[in-house]
Amino acid sequence: MGATDGAVWGRTEQQDFRSRVRGTLLGAALGDALGAPVDGLGVDAIREAHGAEGVVDLAPAYGRRGAVTHLTQLTLFSVDGLIRAQVRRDTGAWHPPTDLHRAYLRWAATQSDWGPDERRKEDGWLAREEWLYARRDPGRALLLGLGDATMGTLEAPKNPGEAGPEVVARSAPFGLLVGWEPQLVVQLAVECAAQTHGHPVACLSAGAYAVIVHALARGDSLDGAVQRALALLGARPGHQPVSDALQHALGAVRQGIPTPDRVAELAGAGKAETVLAAAVYCSLVAEEVRHGLRLAVNHAGPSAATAALTGGLLGALHGETALPPAWLVELEGRPTILELADDFAMEMTQGPALHGPAGSAPGWLARYPRA
Repeated sequence: MGATDGAVWGRTEQQDFRSRVRGTLLGAALGDALGAPVDGLGVDAIREAHGAEGVVDLAPAYGRRGAVTHLTQLTLFSVDGLIRAQVRRDTGAWHPPTDLHRAYLRWAATQSDWGPDERRKEDGWLAREEWLYARRDPGRALLLGLGDATMGTLEAPKNPGEAGPEVVARSAPFGLLVGWEPQLVVQLAVECAAQTHGHPVACLSAGAYAVIVHALARGDSLDGAVQRALALLGARPGHQPVSDALQHALGAVRQGIPTPDRVAELAGAGKAETVLAAAVYCSLVAEEVRHGLRLAVNHAGPSAATAALTGGLLGALHGETALPPAWLVELEGRPTILELADDFAMEMTQGPALHGPAGSAPGWLARYPRA
């Protein structure tokens, strides 16, 4: 199939998918930005700084309103890596974890370099976005895991005792591979998690989140998506902590009006599986996106990660038009996020029209080099 062939999806399906891709990435970034100013603070400290209701609007962090953290940065590089994997497949090379690892190394360079190196044409366009060259409190496990060129694997994971939620947050894009079978989505997320967070529970939490997003992007309900994740997890050794956390979230929905204490109780010590459970709960009880994100932020726990996961779920469920427009206009990096989301949707729905053995669009290969 040549570089100028037509779409392989119907127009309506493409538009719905693009809306869900945009919704997932923008929703996750909005949650990240809403939680950034109060991340790790207790409820009393949040209320003291933001009033009796806590955070109800974007607040300054890193010198501006709407600033995102490393969670959003890494999510964007996940998308970049997935597109590059598809493009590089034309060469006969097909190992997506390697392409994701290369993408994460490009992110790691943004945390140490002063700015983009225009000489590195193989970096593609995302690594030349200057706003990404800002250090936004990345966890030690991320910097250590990506501190050299050796890729962590399930057999030899990086940081095998690390079970933080950052690895879950960057896994939403794997769920947007709607043409993949769910078990393959889980596998990819698990393998890529081991590159920085090698604890089995962290890896399985990343897989669970990815496959929930996958079901939502395919049009399933949130409850149905969680049930699908539980069914897939049940076949994997060591799944019990993650399955228990998700079951706990489902049970909490029936316990009355949502409260910060209930979210904090689900989030627990801020590990991957408990933050995932808190985000699932906030998404299930959300009256609308704004309500769900506020609930995910105003508790004593990792507010940015909880809200980023919640935003990704609600965005995948409802699409971009459900997101609060007043927050979107202040979101840091929104043009980049939208551009990347649209590129991802175009690659997934019209990839054969962009590149292939018979010919490729030069502009696309400049954006996403095969190197």
